Amino acid sequence: MNAMDTFFSYLADEKKVSENTLLSYRRDLQKLEYFCRSLSITEPTQISASNLKAYLVYLEEGNFKAATISRNVATIHSFFHYLYKEHMVEEDVSECLQAPKIEKKPPEVLTVEQVTRLLDQPSGDDPKELRDKAMLELLYATGIRVSELIGLKVDALDRGHDLLTCGERTIPYGLHARAALIRYLEEGRGQLLKGKESDVLFPSCLGEPMSRQGFWKILKNYGRQAGIETDITPHTLRHSFAAHMMAGGADIRVVSQMLGHSDISTTQIYAKLGQNNLRTAYEAAHPRT
Repeated sequence: MNAMDTFFSYLADEKKVSENTLLSYRRDLQKLEYFCRSLSITEPTQISASNLKAYLVYLEEGNFKAATISRNVATIHSFFHYLYKEHMVEEDVSECLQAPKIEKKPPEVLTVEQVTRLLDQPSGDDPKELRDKAMLELLYATGIRVSELIGLKVDALDRGHDLLTCGERTIPYGLHARAALIRYLEEGRGQLLKGKESDVLFPSCLGEPMSRQGFWKILKNYGRQAGIETDITPHTLRHSFAAHMMAGGADIRVVSQMLGHSDISTTQIYAKLGQNNLRTAYEAAHPRT
């Protein structure tokens, strides 16, 4: 199907899609091409709506995941829309295809008791455990992303008001996080830096910025120590923060503001709240204030 090569050139040259996206399109259409050849179809103009419906059944019976089938349908839509726009086919026969509904799994959330056990694991006095304690407490106290956590600078903390500035949002944190941060900053951070000049809030044991993988290993290690069988990820604490805040009675707009959500499908549009309302809602709802 020479039309495919033209389509791939269009994606690369005009749409400027990434190499990974281009490979994804290519794999999807190659599967369609293989199926069509089994029907002695060699040109896009020969493909009918019935053929595409049969291909969808073929994917479903092949036990492909709903997300994979949905992506294939989206690729086929893009391909035939391009062919129709370029007058390479007389009609867009892909309009008959509907992607399967993808059931979103509820996020993994720890219980308050599990979170407490997890956060209690780094209890030593050495610089590393002081840092780990402060990181875990701050992550759960604010619900920020791990990429945001490891990228924090020292001046992101307003220690006089127990506030964290993260991007364009300001998030309060509670007494547990405050105590862990004070102790870490006074007793641990300087030793981790080993005399290096740095504004990174949470450096690695080599005094360098920490990687996502490095923090992931730290979190998993403490999860095992706490006897938590759930596969914990940094996002698990973010989900737990939001779930526990909501369970504590926090308004969804408050939680959305703290999380920094902008996706309408995730949190819907919400109005920014005043700082006083934010602090009141936080102290009333968060279990570790």
